[in-house]
Amino acid sequence: MTTPATAPDPGTVTATIADGIATVSFFHPKGNSLPSALLRRLAETITEVGHSRDARVILLQSEGGGSFCAGASFDELVSINDEATGRDFFMGFARVILAMRAVPQFIVTRVHGKVAGGGIGIVAASEYAIARSDAAIKLSELAIGIGPFVVGPAVERKMGVGAFQALTVDADFFPAAWAAQHGLYAKVADTQAEFDAVLAGTLKKLSHANPEAMAQLKRIFWAGTEHWPTLLPERAAMSGTLVLSEFTRNAIARFKGK
Repeated sequence: MTTPATAPDPGTVTATIADGIATVSFFHPKGNSLPSALLRRLAETITEVGHSRDARVILLQSEGGGSFCAGASFDELVSINDEATGRDFFMGFARVILAMRAVPQFIVTRVHGKVAGGGIGIVAASEYAIARSDAAIKLSELAIGIGPFVVGPAVERKMGVGAFQALTVDADFFPAAWAAQHGLYAKVADTQAEFDAVLAGTLKKLSHANPEAMAQLKRIFWAGTEHWPTLLPERAAMSGTLVLSEFTRNAIARFKGK
């Protein structure tokens, strides 16, 4: 008797709105990694709360006490067997970034641990990121035979070309202080108490700010990205093709086996 394959865990995405703050939380048991189902729901949820008149600011966070985000789901990466499926998987990151760009509210991201791969793109697409001192970052894509093509525009926009190049080439962890120096994090807290206090203070301030002023500022912040709805799908296709190569498949298998 053949045992049926276990469906991959899609993770969860939840949203609440209270006192002008929309809190969007995601979770996956494998280090808050990002399978396509979670990415799709995350993009949809951000768009949904963005349409709410009760939400003046959006808090984006992950659950659990480990990594903020481990990046793309390796279980799903190894299952990709054609270019269309590959493109659609990487489009998940594009949809989240485009959703974050499109909503009128500022997005504040709470970064409580390490961030890898596509997770850095999500942090970079927020207007303001508050991190704990353990929130080291790594663009691991080159190490597995692809590149940070989809999240690259968001990271480069936030951190500059030099920092984006360093992250891409080294494909290793950089400390939270370095990320703050290069603009990814607005503030880094050394203790959990400080982290919670800074986050609460920022959210309270923004929840009482003029929403129209913030919406107009957001349009200014994102000036020059009008071509992203075309650019990011093109980048997703690049990744979707590369992930099928023998080099990349072997690299992912080695990485997954660590």
